[in-house]
Amino acid sequence: MKIEKVDIPIITVRKSQYPVDNKNEFLLVGRSNVGKSSFINTLINRKNFARTSSTPGKTQTLNFYLINDLFYIVDVPGYGFAKVSKKLKNNFGLIMEDYLESRQNLKNVFLLIDFRHKPTNDDIMMYEFLKYYNISVTIIATKVDKVKKSMIDKNIKIIEDTLKVDKNNIILFSAITKIGKTEVLNLIETFL
Repeated sequence: MKIEKVDIPIITVRKSQYPVDNKNEFLLVGRSNVGKSSFINTLINRKNFARTSSTPGKTQTLNFYLINDLFYIVDVPGYGFAKVSKKLKNNFGLIMEDYLESRQNLKNVFLLIDFRHKPTNDDIMMYEFLKYYNISVTIIATKVDKVKKSMIDKNIKIIEDTLKVDKNNIILFSAITKIGKTEVLNLIETFL
């Protein structure tokens, strides 16, 4: 799949603002600072289209990126960042729940996990939550370029064992080397 067109994101905080054109949607979830914005920018071949920040927890809305007039990539607030207030964390949870309950056109969730570290309790909870609701999930192991080649198999095994997921459902990804980009785009294409 070739990305030829990306519209300025539709920024929402409630269901009434979501797009109503029923195009397929692909949701990105993950801890704050896991690389969701870099993931989007890599997929769409743009440097700073999705804003990256050195401050974790920057995204506080649902951002719908319309790609090729065919589908949306939906970026949501990251979870697990300690400096975000409890009220804000609760709001994030409600936004997520509201979205997941109302979107019939959600085709797949990309759960981004930092490949350098074992999945956190928040990662495990998110994965189990999505599986409980029978939502299709693909694990995206980000920042693969920062892991020594000798550690790659070991780190894949850690994700498999921690999340009880098959390694065929894990895509290794790097915004720097572009590894995994083609696999993600091919996977999206299978849903279209």
